Amino acid sequence: MEKRDLDTPIGILRLFSDDKSLKKIQFSKGKPVFFSNNPILLSASDQLTAYFTGHRRKFDLPLDPDGTGFQRRVWSALQQIPYGSTVTYRQLSERLGDPQALRAVGKANGSNPIPVIIPCHRVIGADNRLVGYSGGIERKKWLLKHEGALLL
Repeated sequence: MEKRDLDTPIGILRLFSDDKSLKKIQFSKGKPVFFSNNPILLSASDQLTAYFTGHRRKFDLPLDPDGTGFQRRVWSALQQIPYGSTVTYRQLSERLGDPQALRAVGKANGSNPIPVIIPCHRVIGADNRLVGYSGGIERKKWLLKHEGALLL
């Protein structure tokens, strides 16, 4: 698997891909150290840069996150949440056809291996609180403010 680091307003993102698709993104500390010229990583870097500068709202990348069938269903549903919008965990569960699956949906959301591109930051608590984000609540808040979904 190849790696490329991208310096963003929410910190260093470490992108991972194979020859066919983007596999995961991790929040990294320190300075960027990996600069692969893999075409998928270059495209992901360009699209993320455009997103962070306000010039892109949707991503067009081949994605292949590792996960169970259920997790993949949740991650696919996350990609249907429009830019600048939020949904609650309950609403996401209902969209998946199982309103009782709140915990399973929350767990799958929390294990999303491709944050930002698969927009798990757009899922909020029932009382509109910012809860649960692998990159931390401050990053989630920044992303939602950037998209105009959070007006604080």
